[in-house]
Amino acid sequence: MLEGLVGTTPVVLAEAQGGGFLAAVQILLTHGGVFPYLNIVSTAAALAIIIERTIALQRYGIASDKFMADVLKSVREGQIDRAVRVCSAAPNSILARVMKAGLTHYHKGEMVVDEMMEEESLAVTPLVAARIPMLFPLANIATLIGLVGTISGLIKAFSALASASPEQKSLILATGISEAMYNTAFGLLIAVTCLIAQLLLATKQKHMTEDLDVNSKRLSNVLKQLATHEAQV
Repeated sequence: MLEGLVGTTPVVLAEAQGGGFLAAVQILLTHGGVFPYLNIVSTAAALAIIIERTIALQRYGIASDKFMADVLKSVREGQIDRAVRVCSAAPNSILARVMKAGLTHYHKGEMVVDEMMEEESLAVTPLVAARIPMLFPLANIATLIGLVGTISGLIKAFSALASASPEQKSLILATGISEAMYNTAFGLLIAVTCLIAQLLLATKQKHMTEDLDVNSKRLSNVLKQLATHEAQV
């Protein structure tokens, strides 16, 4: 225990005094045991989710105002086929998929149109919500790993003090406390990153699903108006 804490302590502490962030990383990885490496895994998982979800939300999204203006204009003019082509031009967009589901069943009646749009909406909503909730548990896990690393560092430091010589005690205590605090800081940094990313991604997801619901209703109303007009003619 004593050798593990003292071994490179003078070197590490000397670097820590002027090394800034890199010195902190060296202390953490040198003396932090397995816990920093576990949190590196947590970091990799969180970054993978953040990057994948950011790309996915961009892919599933669309400039809804312009898109809906084109679709509704075609529908009001009775050009259902043209409206379907507008939707087909954006195959990855969840909004376009739901609008297309309703438009392709227009001639089967209002009830069928609403049912098909609702069915497609239920199918695409999980696509934008997938994996975003995982960021919150990852934040908690990273925090807890950091805290366990903190406790481990303090236990090792105070255990080693009992058998240390007087001139070594201050070095051992300083290294143990450094290990403990860096573990805490690392875990909290990951947690904060996860929570901020979840907030931003969940906000984007909520906006997309609300936009989907509103525009589904708009299209349904315009299709009903068109059907009424055609019946009167």
